[in-house]
Amino acid sequence: MDNVLHDVAGQRTCRSVFSTAPEHAPRPLGGGVRGQCLQAVSALHGRRAFRLDLHSGDPPDLHERTHIKGIQVFIFKKKAALRMADLWQEAMDHAVAVARKAGEIVRDALHNDMKVLCKSSSVDLVTKTDQKVEQLIIDSVKEKFPKHGFIGEESVAAGEPCVLSDNPTWIVDPVDGTTNFVHGYPFVAVCIGFAVNKMLEFGVVYSCIEDKMYTARRGKGAFCNGEPLQVSDQKEINQSIIATEFGSNRDPEVVDVIFSNMRKILCLPVHGMRGAGSAAINMCMVASGCVEAYFEIGIHCWDIAAAAVIVEEAGGVLLDFEGGPMDLMSRRIIAANNKTIAERIVNEIKACPAVRDDAPL
Repeated sequence: MDNVLHDVAGQRTCRSVFSTAPEHAPRPLGGGVRGQCLQAVSALHGRRAFRLDLHSGDPPDLHERTHIKGIQVFIFKKKAALRMADLWQEAMDHAVAVARKAGEIVRDALHNDMKVLCKSSSVDLVTKTDQKVEQLIIDSVKEKFPKHGFIGEESVAAGEPCVLSDNPTWIVDPVDGTTNFVHGYPFVAVCIGFAVNKMLEFGVVYSCIEDKMYTARRGKGAFCNGEPLQVSDQKEINQSIIATEFGSNRDPEVVDVIFSNMRKILCLPVHGMRGAGSAAINMCMVASGCVEAYFEIGIHCWDIAAAAVIVEEAGGVLLDFEGGPMDLMSRRIIAANNKTIAERIVNEIKACPAVRDDAPL
């Protein structure tokens, strides 16, 4: 069994969770008296306090055991706490490095002949570069984090299940904006999201033709090439730019819904509507403050997982088409600078049926 550590130091219970081995999935921290006791112990000892589900002896760097109200508490040396705090940072640093390497492959492929294939339809495209980049990312991560899971666009297309478990899971879109890539339209992104306990922990979106590296880690802010990102403070939708996409579904009934939604938003009126041809880049535009909102039906979890963290960490909000929290597997999203703009969009648009990403095969 795992020795699972949960950092609860500071003024509030920390959302970051850490395991003694990077491949182990952490379990959520209980609140109430248990959390209060640990915070009290942390204050008393002047060190960082952790709850430890101990099944295989003392962990390394243990400073002291104690009991508070019948709860066994372990106090760790400061250096050990800092090492555990770096657990997901190591994974994120690896994601940035491999995304940059993948971007080099994408840029090189733009200057060579590319073989274009079709997936679900003649407008749902995939290239050898998509497949090569995804394999590069998976092989690289498996070497460093052999017990982590994956959800990859091309792997799912090849028949792998799309299941988000509690285990650390990398959610990968090797080339977001494949149609752009095929035509040389300069908005193409390598997207790597990372989730633990079904909660997104960090996201990396590398707009490789622009050479813009968007990154965010839960509770740590969002950045583009190292510069902080902040959503727009605009609250009036009629002074906003809204992004959306047509998608790859050419069923006339679906297309009618898409155009109806666009017409309703455009006639509110808004300053304009835009679309980069990449869900992730559209969302990064929201995070950057130059677009107030983005909505789309028919996207997949790998299109939005990485950018979802970036939007939230830049101060934005993520909603479902019905106004509830974003459901990563629902294939629809509203990403906005604030709830006022997001809810106005909810009131204007409607969804059309889309098979969930996690639906049984």
